[in-house]
Amino acid sequence: MMVYPEEPFWVLPNNFYEDRDYRVNVVEALQEFWQMKQSRGAELKNGALVIYESIPSNSPPYVCFVTLPGGSCFGSFQNCPTKAEARRSSAKIALMNSVFNEHPSRRISDEFIEKAVQDAQTSFKGTPQNSEGQESGIAAFRFMLEANKGRTMLEFQELMTVFQLLHWNGSLKAMRERQCSRQEVVAHYSNRSLDDEMRAQMALDWIAREHENPGVLRRELLLAERELDSSRMAGRELRFPKEKKDILIIAHNQLGGSNLGTTSIDN
Repeated sequence: MMVYPEEPFWVLPNNFYEDRDYRVNVVEALQEFWQMKQSRGAELKNGALVIYESIPSNSPPYVCFVTLPGGSCFGSFQNCPTKAEARRSSAKIALMNSVFNEHPSRRISDEFIEKAVQDAQTSFKGTPQNSEGQESGIAAFRFMLEANKGRTMLEFQELMTVFQLLHWNGSLKAMRERQCSRQEVVAHYSNRSLDDEMRAQMALDWIAREHENPGVLRRELLLAERELDSSRMAGRELRFPKEKKDILIIAHNQLGGSNLGTTSIDN
């Protein structure tokens, strides 16, 4: 059982995950939680609004994603027979993580940074980028964490996702080759939102890669879809894999939909 620091009213029922007939209205509770954080002085650049996104489908299981004010994203982690149930499922996992995020262990500290850097090094093993590019990206990630000590991970999530995408997209390596300092890169992107303009810019990079190496976009999109689905069902934070998929879909659509390489992405 967890409580919100200062006032013990954010106690969630023990059967919160399993019981479909739970008494807590999780959609309302999640919105109220973030409005309360804002009223207590939390720095929320885009306000306290919680945003839901239902994936179009004519039949179950239905899928819904929810993006929190700090940029974190969660999805329905159950097989949901209705769209309303999918929204509740996504709100449920987001509320649990929002409450857990208030624990002191979720604040960015020296110990937290060391573990996050180790996890990042592990996650990039086996990627097509060379070791020099990986080391540059990891160093930028560490610098960014150190510049945000004291913040919680959910408050920091959008900025972290921006740098994960820059690493994945090869942009960090390109900026290093142009001799941009880590301080300059972090300062620049700390003041930018992860918006349609940034997604469109990254999509152009993948369109160029597809022209150079036909089929690479399809392969990367299939990997992104699998990663997003498996992470969603496991109840993990989803902003990075979801943004990867969204960027690749933008590129896919601009190239004429299914006309990628020799095989359709939808097959």
